[in-house]
Amino acid sequence: MTREDWNPDQYAQFAGVRLQPAIDLMNAVGSLPEGGIVDLGCGAGVMGEALSARYPSRRLIGVDSSPAMLEKAKETGAYAVLEKADIATWQPDRRPALMFSNAVLQWLPDHPRLIPRLLAGLAPGGVLAVQVPYQQAAPSSTGWRDAFAGLFKDRPLARRSEVMAPEEYFELLSPLGEARLWETEYHQHLPAAEHGHPVRLFTESTFARPYLEVLDEVERLHLTAAYEERMRQAYPLRSDGSVLFPFRRLFFTLRKP
Repeated sequence: MTREDWNPDQYAQFAGVRLQPAIDLMNAVGSLPEGGIVDLGCGAGVMGEALSARYPSRRLIGVDSSPAMLEKAKETGAYAVLEKADIATWQPDRRPALMFSNAVLQWLPDHPRLIPRLLAGLAPGGVLAVQVPYQQAAPSSTGWRDAFAGLFKDRPLARRSEVMAPEEYFELLSPLGEARLWETEYHQHLPAAEHGHPVRLFTESTFARPYLEVLDEVERLHLTAAYEERMRQAYPLRSDGSVLFPFRRLFFTLRKP
């Protein structure tokens, strides 16, 4: 696993709270035409078992750019095919009935071009189902931006999490097919941790990656210390060291005509 690759074990620390939005998205899909299922950005395969149980007679394909995550996904045995690919350019070999994307499209730019391209790869009547974090204004996200700017304001970032406003998604989606759009705020109970604030541990494996991956080890320590101080104020610990962490997510389903 390279420094730039995802860390499956770190990501899996909060597997339960990360899984619930994916289950909610799956339950909102509705009827499908003939065709396979694509787990777009499958990661470690956390939804492989649920998708294969929901659609047992369909071919399940996992697509991800992380070799480390794909190795974990292979261990689930849920996927007929696992493909290492960049979603920004990936094309299916057969038009699937469902492209299921849980917490991945926020890492890809230019959604006004990306989403119509993905939709074009679906079978007629197929569904693109998407969930992305919608947490940009929350202290858990602004804390990383502010701490990084305070310490390394001249350091460029290779990428950022990119999510449009709900109104922008509706304007994009509604001319393309049957669109449904909604938000849910999850009140996540994160357990106490010996080595840091629970919100820091939750976010550093996902949202914070663009900030951390441009720093050396000493710089990372300075950044996480500055972030921890902000989190102690924004999300006070409960008496047992745990924290109740509100987290907003944006969902949409788009059915191809």
